[in-house]
This record gives sequence, C-alpha cells and structure tokens, in this order.
Amino acid sequence: MLVEHRGIRPTIHPDAYVAVTAVVIGDVEIASGARILHGAVISAEDGRVHIGENSIVMENALVRGRSGHETKIGNSVMVGPHAHVNGSQVDDEAFIATGAALFPGSTIGVGAEVRINGVVQVNTRVAAGQVVPIGWIAVGDPAQVFSPDRHDEIWAIQRDLDFPGTVYGVSRDVSMRELMRLQSEHYGAHRNDTVVTTAKRTEDAET
Repeated sequence: MLVEHRGIRPTIHPDAYVAVTAVVIGDVEIASGARILHGAVISAEDGRVHIGENSIVMENALVRGRSGHETKIGNSVMVGPHAHVNGSQVDDEAFIATGAALFPGSTIGVGAEVRINGVVQVNTRVAAGQVVPIGWIAVGDPAQVFSPDRHDEIWAIQRDLDFPGTVYGVSRDVSMRELMRLQSEHYGAHRNDTVVTTAKRTEDAET
C-alpha cells in the first residue's frame, strides 16, 4: 500500500518491488532493484526516507524518517526482519540483522554489521566494517560497544547524547503526560493521509 502523507506521495522505481502487505508512507524514494517485503513499513513521518539500489527490507521491519533526521539506506544493504531503522544513515553494503534497532542521528558505516537484536543509540557513529555483536549496544561517536549488563558504562556515555532532544525535540524534564500529548498531536497528521491506488503495479510485480 502506498500512502500520501503531508501532501507527498512515495516514489517507487519501476524496477523496485513493494509487497502487497507492505506500507510505504509519504516522502519515500525507493531505488532500482530494491525490495520491500511483506509487512514492512517505510514511513516518512516528517523526514525523508531513501532506500538505495538492490537493498532489501525484510518482513515486518520498520524504517522511519524523522524531522532533522532523514533516513538514508545506501546500496546493497540488508535490513532484517523486525529491525527498526529510525532517523539513521546506513551506508552501502551494511548488514542490519533481525531485531536490530538504530536510533535517530546514528550512522552505520560502509560494510558494518549490527547483528541480531543489536542497538545503536542516538547520535552514535558505527565505523566502516565495525561489528555490533548479538544483543550488544553501540553508543557514542566513535561508537563504543558494550554487553547489555554494563548499564552504568553505557549510561555514562548515553546521558550526554540527548535522547529526548534528538528523538522528541524536548528537554529531559518534560513530563510523560506532556510528551505523549505532543506525540499524539504529531501522529494525528495521519488522519489526513490518502491511500494511493497502485493495484496494477503491485499485481504485475507479484507475477
């Protein structure tokens, strides 16, 4: 399903494929040879999303662009099932495994790997060729990588990366009630979305 959001429709190259159960929303560009598989959601909330040539977004992955943090997935990138790529730049030939989470302002270098359930925190830069092991957390610029039990060491770096400001545009002292009011207002923009009819293209791609 292709959806117009904030007055902008997705742009899909004729050689790309979007599965019938995938959803592509707003200012999204999908390049030649890219494949968006069943259940994936590609959503330009208020920041652009670009998916490069021959890149694959697997089943049930979420790729989201944010204000001030466009998402750019380079060429020949694998985004695994249930991965979460949010306001991140992912360079060519990177591998983002099942369940990995990339937060706004993060950068994944050429050929880097974020393995199963790995986390890349806000404003963190994973170097070209670097590996984030299964279930580990990358934090900082340049990234340091920690096992999840090393919370105090992770927090010592993460607290200065401004998660609430980067992700939500608010200070750390904003209450949860106020934050959710602002988020409700933000996501309320979807009430004005329009489904773009693309049945013929989708059916042709399936055959």
